[in-house]
Amino acid sequence: MLPILLDPAKFKDAAVTAKGEQRAHVALKSLETLWFNTGTLCNLTCRNCYIESSPKNDRLVYLTAAEVAAYLDEIERDRHGTSLIGFTGGEPFMNPELPAMLDDVLSRGFKAMVLTNAMKPMHKMKRALLDLHRRHGRNLAIRVSVDHYAPPLHERERGAHSWKPTIDGLVWLSSNGFDVHVAGRHFSDESEEDVRAGYARLFADLGVVLDTRNPGTLVLFPEMDDTVDVPEITVACWGILKKSPDSVMCASSRMVIKRKGADRPAVVACTLLPYDPQFELGGSLAESVDPVRLNHPHCAKFCVLGGAACSQ
Repeated sequence: MLPILLDPAKFKDAAVTAKGEQRAHVALKSLETLWFNTGTLCNLTCRNCYIESSPKNDRLVYLTAAEVAAYLDEIERDRHGTSLIGFTGGEPFMNPELPAMLDDVLSRGFKAMVLTNAMKPMHKMKRALLDLHRRHGRNLAIRVSVDHYAPPLHERERGAHSWKPTIDGLVWLSSNGFDVHVAGRHFSDESEEDVRAGYARLFADLGVVLDTRNPGTLVLFPEMDDTVDVPEITVACWGILKKSPDSVMCASSRMVIKRKGADRPAVVACTLLPYDPQFELGGSLAESVDPVRLNHPHCAKFCVLGGAACSQ
């Protein structure tokens, strides 16, 4: 079956939809989570990576520990009440300053989460990770990307020979007492219940303790296909869907990036849209509080209709 191509008239105007209806927007209710994209370089080139990470993609360069510290200072100075600091990439463990960033975050009393494929770059930082875990315990969570509980489907996304290194890393984290989460994708024809049951069997076989029924510890993200049509979200959709704008990711989070060649980092609306200039909100957290207009297919498919959030 051929995909339905996205209507080219959609997602053109920030204020109105192709049908002339008022486009939905989301106000920042509170900055509960601040994400840092540590850089788009990755040891893998996945088949459907929303941020196009690869060993060659450096469109977003490595953040430094000093740059991260400046945003943490701003959180504390302006009393944002932020509780979670997340690190994503690329592969965050490829950034040599990640341990220093995590130490700073955790020492200030924030919780930290790192999104990783748990492969060789993470293994190179085992000593630093064990030290952080010893001093900060379960305030540090590691979320490992295991796209499916069946190796062939995982490797369809991540590439050949990617399964065993990731599973080895997952088992190492669990056996050393880390707070381990897993991120999968719901791209098969199975029901969510069957997918969660499949992961439960896998983790039982591996001796990994993880509650697969908990959507916070096993996150199943919807697949995002830019060629498949999605509806535009209007103001009226909130009532139709019986959904609050406060439930959408950009109501409670922002992400810091640094573009190649830029003098300083920038704050963007969410983790899914690092390249689209309409979602860049300024250089500081104070400048990033304006409402976000849902003028992108990912806003509809991932957040509003898919019900997903990276900080789950």
